[in-house]
Amino acid sequence: MKETGLMFKAPLVRAILEGRKTQTRRIAKPVRHPDLGNVYSPGALVLEHEPQHVINRACPYGQPGDRIYVRETYAEHPHYGQIAFRADGEEFEDADGWLWEPKWRPSSQMPKELARIWLEVTGVRVERLQGISEADAKAEGIDAGKYHGLDRAYARAFSEVWESTGGDWAANPWVWVVDFKVLSTKAVLDAAVAALNQKDEK
Repeated sequence: MKETGLMFKAPLVRAILEGRKTQTRRIAKPVRHPDLGNVYSPGALVLEHEPQHVINRACPYGQPGDRIYVRETYAEHPHYGQIAFRADGEEFEDADGWLWEPKWRPSSQMPKELARIWLEVTGVRVERLQGISEADAKAEGIDAGKYHGLDRAYARAFSEVWESTGGDWAANPWVWVVDFKVLSTKAVLDAAVAALNQKDEK
């Protein structure tokens, strides 16, 4: 089983935690055929020549059943073992009840051991960015916002989010579409530990 770390910005982390985000899109680069070794452009690999089982194995983010750990902006307390996540706010109380203003570290520096959210890949495919459907745009955790009630409201809102992260919507690149389900979060793990401790006390 493959484990891959993917970076998510704070609003998208919140969308995952709230159960609104079950899909992510990442720019597709040329990939090597898993059997033949040839390098293919994403469009040729997926849409013209190859069956789904080859697409699954060619995806750099894993195939169904593989796991993704969410890399997010975080901070470690200088004296205690506390970890803070930017998606949860800006200020926190430390173990002594004092106000702690974390010194944030970028998601690119988060090690796997500190990840609080684990996902399981449930499907992968390649498509053009602008080919996103309304249902898929909603699965990206997008709020229709100012486009509410207009044609393709969620897709329009998604295009703004894509641009805000430095992407080029007009270029309409090939993207890997990764569907996932949440396996565990820190809240789930804490609840499980609490339940086990309570059971041991009885």
